[in-house]
Amino acid sequence: MAEHPLDNSVWAAITGPQADLAEVRGRAARYRPDVTRFAALPSEPAPEDWADLALLAGPGENVVITGASRTPPEGWEARAGEGVQMVGSAVEVGPDPEAVLLGAADVPEMLDLVARTQPGPFEPNTRLMGTYLGIRIDGALVAMAGERLRPPGWSEISAVCTDPAYRGRGLASRLIRAVGAVIRERGDVPYLHAAATNTTAIRLYEHMGFTLRRHVVFALLRTPVHLGADVTSMT
Repeated sequence: MAEHPLDNSVWAAITGPQADLAEVRGRAARYRPDVTRFAALPSEPAPEDWADLALLAGPGENVVITGASRTPPEGWEARAGEGVQMVGSAVEVGPDPEAVLLGAADVPEMLDLVARTQPGPFEPNTRLMGTYLGIRIDGALVAMAGERLRPPGWSEISAVCTDPAYRGRGLASRLIRAVGAVIRERGDVPYLHAAATNTTAIRLYEHMGFTLRRHVVFALLRTPVHLGADVTSMT
């Protein structure tokens, strides 16, 4: 049976719609680090797959993999957290009259909002992964959401965040529906990830119609500081 695109969504996205943002070596892949730190490996990686990822990322660099739990070889550092993957096939979507398209000129404000709200990894060029929409109040960006991983037929809604002073107004829900409308217009299905401990967000997503597909692991990995001869000999 063929693997579902969401089973290894980073690999499916990197080798599909977002190939222009990524690098692939053998069965390892990563996005450009200015875009996102996500990388991909097979569900059961062989030693050469780990070696290829180390060569792609470079010594002492951080990457994030998601999906099945994987144990890295000696020399790697790893921290892992539990998450959930939810699909929005039945979510009601639609454009929002107050949502504005965010572009290059908005990046400083986007980064500032992310720094204050911590929705997850966000880099200076994460916006290149898809459409990002925001809501401004009195000229200030107070909420945003956008697209991140885009495996064939699917698109992940990500970077959902609201300034603490403006929470409780339904801004996040409005932006999720607006980004979802962009995704549906393209013919794709929205989905998202959340930390398993973020029960408040999960309840919101369930209320909107997202359903649990599976539990996943998010692993922050640091490549070996010194790549051994067995790795560098593969170049």
